[in-house]
Amino acid sequence: MRTVFWQDEQLHLIDQRLLPETFKVVSYRTHTEVAQAITEMVVRGAPAIGVAAAFGLALAAFKSCAQTVDALHVDLQTAASTLKAARPTAVNLAWAVERILQSVDRYSGASADDLRQYVLAEAQKLADEDVEINKRMAAHGAELIADGDTIVHHCNTGALATVDWGTALGVIRLAWEQGKKIHVLVDETRPRLQGARLTAWELEQYGIPYEIISDNMSGYFMRAGKVQKVLFGADRITANGDVANKIGTYMLALAANDNGIPAYSVAPTSTIDLSLAHGGLIPIEERSPAEVLEIQLAGERVTPRHAKARNPAFDVTPHRLITGIVTENGVAYPPFEVNLKTMMSVER
Repeated sequence: MRTVFWQDEQLHLIDQRLLPETFKVVSYRTHTEVAQAITEMVVRGAPAIGVAAAFGLALAAFKSCAQTVDALHVDLQTAASTLKAARPTAVNLAWAVERILQSVDRYSGASADDLRQYVLAEAQKLADEDVEINKRMAAHGAELIADGDTIVHHCNTGALATVDWGTALGVIRLAWEQGKKIHVLVDETRPRLQGARLTAWELEQYGIPYEIISDNMSGYFMRAGKVQKVLFGADRITANGDVANKIGTYMLALAANDNGIPAYSVAPTSTIDLSLAHGGLIPIEERSPAEVLEIQLAGERVTPRHAKARNPAFDVTPHRLITGIVTENGVAYPPFEVNLKTMMSVER
């Protein structure tokens, strides 16, 4: 089933905070509820939160009391500001919201009710496109995977991080379905454990062999010659190829580079932000220190009571450490300043 879907005039999301112990689908009726769900990581993953925000605009349209197209425009702009502020680093969120707003600007009908249906149709189109784009990315990325490869994968980039199928984990899934005997080392991905909780859960659904490792073990396995590829997603890619992704990606890419192991970022072109020249310009979300401090062991907190912590949710991997960027239009290689623009302009 899809991670994000519309049914009975509500947005439905798989609550990813409860996995793997509990599989639960929750529903939302207002755009403010959707914004809160994005902030609280009920839904996560750049493509998934973008589509969720698009459906959030549809909810705003249906909840609006506006009787005219112009008045509904105003309410949608207000809702868009709330949704875009939910998580600042992932560019897909703002991209999806702006795409819906641009469609609204082009709307030529005279009825506010027709515009409401139009916004919903545009959000649904975005969701359907996400699945198709992911499968095209998987096809390009699977060509990079050899039979017998052991792959280190960071965070969660599967169906749960998208509408369906996935980005980097979607590549792994397709390579497995092609008959390649691969093995995955799953970075646990502290502090929220998206790898240990979500990626491991997805791999079990697909029957793909895996082992969970702590984030600081990747270098050991690479130096021991037990890793052939490194794959991760992206929340924003700048014009020069710098990649903002879940915290820990930078250290993973450094270890891969030091050991001559190819490291690929897998992301749709909607994640590429050509308006930013380099990764130093990307806003980095910093989340609650409690996510770091409240490590539980035998039911007890293991950090000192008055300890403080820092909790940036993302880091930026310099383009020099990245072998290639897999998109739905092909694989971009250095020089990224040239080839990312080419990927963005490829006709389907």
